[in-house]
Amino acid sequence: MLNSLSLASPLHHLPSKKLKPSIDTNNKVQTTPSIVHHFTSPFELKQAIAFLIKTNIPLSLLPLPRIASVCALTPYFPFAQQIFDSVNEQELSVWNSCLRKFAETPCSAADVMFLFQQMRSYNVGVDCFTCSFVLKACVELRDVSCARIVHALIEKLGYQSNLVLVNALIHLYAICGVMGDAVLLFDKMPQRDVVSWNVMITQLAKEGDVDEAFELFGRMKERNLRSWTAMITGLVHCGKAKEAVRLFVEMEETGLKANEVTVVAVLAACADLGALELGRRIHEYSDESGFKRNVHVCNTLIDMYIKSGCLEAAKVLFEELKDRTIVSWSAMIQGLAIHGQADEALELFNEMIRMGVKPNEVTFLGILHACSHMGMIKEGREFFASMSRDYNISPQIEHYGCMVDLLSRAGLLQDAYELITRMPIKPNAVIWGSFLGGCRIRKDVEMAEEAMRHLGVLDPLNDGYYIIMSNIYAEAKRWEDAARVRKLMKDRGVKKTPGLSTITIAQATHEFVAGDDNHPQADKIFKRWDKLLEQMRSKGYVPNTSLVVLDIEENEKERYLYRHSEKLALVFGLMNTKAGETIRIMKNLRVCEDCHAAFKVISEIVKREIVVRDRNRFHCFKDGFCSCKDYW
Repeated sequence: MLNSLSLASPLHHLPSKKLKPSIDTNNKVQTTPSIVHHFTSPFELKQAIAFLIKTNIPLSLLPLPRIASVCALTPYFPFAQQIFDSVNEQELSVWNSCLRKFAETPCSAADVMFLFQQMRSYNVGVDCFTCSFVLKACVELRDVSCARIVHALIEKLGYQSNLVLVNALIHLYAICGVMGDAVLLFDKMPQRDVVSWNVMITQLAKEGDVDEAFELFGRMKERNLRSWTAMITGLVHCGKAKEAVRLFVEMEETGLKANEVTVVAVLAACADLGALELGRRIHEYSDESGFKRNVHVCNTLIDMYIKSGCLEAAKVLFEELKDRTIVSWSAMIQGLAIHGQADEALELFNEMIRMGVKPNEVTFLGILHACSHMGMIKEGREFFASMSRDYNISPQIEHYGCMVDLLSRAGLLQDAYELITRMPIKPNAVIWGSFLGGCRIRKDVEMAEEAMRHLGVLDPLNDGYYIIMSNIYAEAKRWEDAARVRKLMKDRGVKKTPGLSTITIAQATHEFVAGDDNHPQADKIFKRWDKLLEQMRSKGYVPNTSLVVLDIEENEKERYLYRHSEKLALVFGLMNTKAGETIRIMKNLRVCEDCHAAFKVISEIVKREIVVRDRNRFHCFKDGFCSCKDYW
């Protein structure tokens, strides 16, 4: 067969010395030149073959995998096949070896696909190994069309019972966004293993269909650590932190030990909930398990402590972290910002730059938050300009939001409005909401109405905007307009979100809703508040009833203020914790001015540190002062 190949043309160019066989005088054994074993191109392969033919040495001496490697991605593919035929070698096994090599090499997925096309073009058969290597490349390239070809081959060749292949197909369809095909294939499987279930649960959760994922999880007869971790991670990503923590506790009861991926997911849930006690326990477990070397775990721990109000613990972890990533720096800068330590945030940013770490979009978001929270207008403007000027980072909608918030709350409403109108990105509801908040602080009715005109279109069901607008009208004594806004809420079916505050004591989380008197200790809480109120009044506290825009008597307005959820949670905490212990409260809304003033006074009376995390930031009350310096 090889006699018909076009080998003659390059032969006269071959260096005669190189191709000349050598004789070992001691052993009388003819040796071959290195090109026979180490050719690197089709041309050199032809030289090697020419030598073997001339010297009557069998072609089987050639390294067949090397032939496949040098010919696979070239027009010499059929040439290689003829060589395999001439030596009676099963060509499929050789090509599969080549596919495997490409599949295991980073950034070589395209080579796998090209070789697969070559094999199909020249009628080379395929087997389950071929399919597995090609599916791996399809995953990397997100190539659904090629996956469907492989799927058809699997059906044609009768590999439907091969769990490795079918699981790979389900995974591929799911990550490529054709979840319906993945579900259909999963439902048709004659048998499934734990991998099949895990793939479906993981992808459903990533798609946001956490209920369907949980339904499958409940049907599993056998669960491994990956099953639990996938479900916990999915719940966290969908904002169901409570359910994630509950499932983690259930997993522990089965005797399974969390790995690093599980730890990261649970810590993220703890950060969302402010579940400090569980977070500390996970921290201890991580240290005992040797996870401290994992920078991802450390970064999540830093974030957990920051969001749970333990900034000092986060600082300690950050200082101990040897291999800091940009995520580490950004998390710490953001943490300092939301805790009111803007000067330290700026100092840390400068330290990061001195160490040669390049900031990214998230870093600038943290530093702009720091400037916004403390009213640092000049610094904020400089950092915003520096993004594109010095680091070639285009500001995103979140960065513009920080700038609008900074300018609005500082009273520079015209500057903020001009920034909004000049933005290269269409302003969203958050942008106009920040502007509206600044209008409330500055009592600018006209500008507020302009903001509300946009918010009525962009986010018509957000109760917070209507309430702010109603309050702005009420403070301006425009009672009819205030009533009109409240009627508009009712007509549009917008319901006011009740204030909700939580406090965790002895691993039990207690919730308090504004005006709620259903708590088992409600009577004791109210009595304790009355005693505390007497001490507060002696310190100069006067309830800010102007915040209550309802048409009720003054004493009723005071009673309304006294039933705010964070006040109820605070009194409960004082009753159920040891003297001197820090009290940590999480609130779903912004802390009102009256509660803020009250907490400052209470912190001085009870000699306690009170940490409140509201919707926007942290407030650390201590000795009659707040970390926000009354700027929030």
